[in-house]
Amino acid sequence: MLTSIDELAEGGRGVKLMWQIADELSYTRTADGRNCLFVSKNYESESLAPGQNIKQASALNELMKVLNRWDWLDETEQQEELEENPVETISLEVNTDVTVLTEVLQWFDSLEYLLIPLEDWLACKLALAEGFTNAVRHAHKYLPSETPIQLEVLVFEGHLEIRIWDCGKPFDLQAKLNEVLAAERKKYEVLEDLSDAILLQQLPKVVSEPCLLIAG
Repeated sequence: MLTSIDELAEGGRGVKLMWQIADELSYTRTADGRNCLFVSKNYESESLAPGQNIKQASALNELMKVLNRWDWLDETEQQEELEENPVETISLEVNTDVTVLTEVLQWFDSLEYLLIPLEDWLACKLALAEGFTNAVRHAHKYLPSETPIQLEVLVFEGHLEIRIWDCGKPFDLQAKLNEVLAAERKKYEVLEDLSDAILLQQLPKVVSEPCLLIAG
């Protein structure tokens, strides 16, 4: 399980990692002069485990409060309601300090009781860790350690959203992705050329002996 900043990818590799994990990924400039990293991951909810019933009780109590209004909605409106309202929302603000990673991961673990498949859960946890450490290492590289990083996770029925706000300079994520993907394509082209060369060396060679034909 991811517990240390030393386990994380650096630079473009980290951007590629988040791109591979996310179903939707963006990095935009906000009206208040900050940057917001957005990561969205789709998943299929799992069945409720016995030990999760107690933890679900408080969430069910909250749902009971809106049942009267819910009964008046038609099927389409009910579906829209489910998609628009998160099942759970958590937020956290921390300083620019790599040692806070453990706290960030423990904060995310408060959502473990939700019905998210383990593979998707770990992928989101990795994306969160990578996004946070990118903010520390890159966006806030020359800023005081007291500069805040704000994190938010929203869990919906079928997908999870992560938002990370930093106070760094504007950054063109799409341009960086294009750069990373271009480098990947070039690497694979080199590998393909190398594979072709090796394959040609391994092919059996058919040598035709010269024949001398003498007309009688």
